Amino acid sequence: MPESHPAPERFPVTVDVVALTVRDGELNVLLITRLIEPFRGKLALPGGFVLAGEDLLEAAGRELAEETGVEHLPGHLEQLGSYGPKGRDPRGDVLTVAHLLLAPDFPVLAAGSDAEQAAWYPVAEVPELAFDHARILDDALERAKAKLEYSPLGAAFCGEEFTIAQLRAVYEAVWGTRLDPRNFHRKATGTPGFLEEAGRMTTGDAGRPAALFRLAPEARPTAGQPTRAVLNPPLMRPRD
Repeated sequence: MPESHPAPERFPVTVDVVALTVRDGELNVLLITRLIEPFRGKLALPGGFVLAGEDLLEAAGRELAEETGVEHLPGHLEQLGSYGPKGRDPRGDVLTVAHLLLAPDFPVLAAGSDAEQAAWYPVAEVPELAFDHARILDDALERAKAKLEYSPLGAAFCGEEFTIAQLRAVYEAVWGTRLDPRNFHRKATGTPGFLEEAGRMTTGDAGRPAALFRLAPEARPTAGQPTRAVLNPPLMRPRD
C-alpha cells in the first residue's frame, strides 16, 4: 500500500495591520508598544489572534478597533499577504495574514489589552520592530506606492472632499518626493474616472480660494466593497 500522507500541522493564525496615514506632510504608521512577552516593551504592528467564526478582514477590523478605540475605521482596508508560519514567532509556528489600511488621519483613543500604548510614528523614523514586522511594513509601503499609481486610493488618505493640493501632499508623502503642482493638477483632473468637482470652494494657501474635488462615482467603494477602479493612464511616480 502507498505510504499515507502525513497529518496536516495545526498552528495559530493571527492578523497584523499596517495602518498608514499622512500627518503634517509625512507618512505615518500606527504602532503599539507591546505590554506582554514576547518582545515586551518593543514597538509592533497592531494585531492579534483570529477568533473562531471570524474571517480575516473581520479579525483585522476588530484588532484595530481594540488597539485604537475607533469602532468604525475610515479609509480602505485590504489583505496584504501571509507570513510564516515558521521562524517568525519565538513561541512557535504562527501564520500571520497582514492587512493594509490607507486612512485619513484619525485619533488613537485607547490601547488594547496587550498594548501599553498606541500612537502614530513617522515612517522615516520607525525604530526596530518586534517579530518580522519590519518586513511586513516594507511590503506595505511598496504596495501603497503602487496603489497610488494605478488606483484612486490616494484619496483614501483624504476626507470626503479635498483640494488638489491636499491630494498632491498625499502622493508626495507616500512616494517620498516633490511633485510639480501644475503637472500633478493636470494629470489628476485629466485622468478619466478619477475625480469630479464638488462644486464648492475652500480657502487655500495664502488665502486663495481652491476648488474642492471628490472621487468620481466609478471610483468610489460601493456597498462596503473596496473600489476596483483602475486609473488609465496611471499616475506614475518619478523614477530615479
